[in-house]
Amino acid sequence: MNTHRQRTDDDLAELDIPALLRYGLSAGGARRAALFGEGAVAAAVAADRLQVVPRSLGYLAEVVRAGGTRYAADLPEPLPGPEPTRLVQEWLDTAATVTGGVDDDEVLARWLDAVAELLAMRRRTA
Repeated sequence: MNTHRQRTDDDLAELDIPALLRYGLSAGGARRAALFGEGAVAAAVAADRLQVVPRSLGYLAEVVRAGGTRYAADLPEPLPGPEPTRLVQEWLDTAATVTGGVDDDEVLARWLDAVAELLAMRRRTA
């Protein structure tokens, strides 16, 4: 018997991605799994609705790897356009409050890569 509830895009769009980042980056286990599961899909839905280009998120992941989460959060325009910038700025600002080094930056970068891949897959299958 399948005990997982199916969620629509609208359901996923209501998830609190900053909260998932806050708890998923600072703790492992189920919270990290939720961040990389429903959290990544919800982030891809939000990005898709704003027409974010997947490679922009992939590039942002590389910026996080190279400069760190705080550096990326301090960028004036981490993604092209005002709406996408507002979206990821909230993610980056939240992540910057709980990340504390290269390992944490790598986790955030991997999450951004996952969101980019899911976004690209949504575009290919739409």
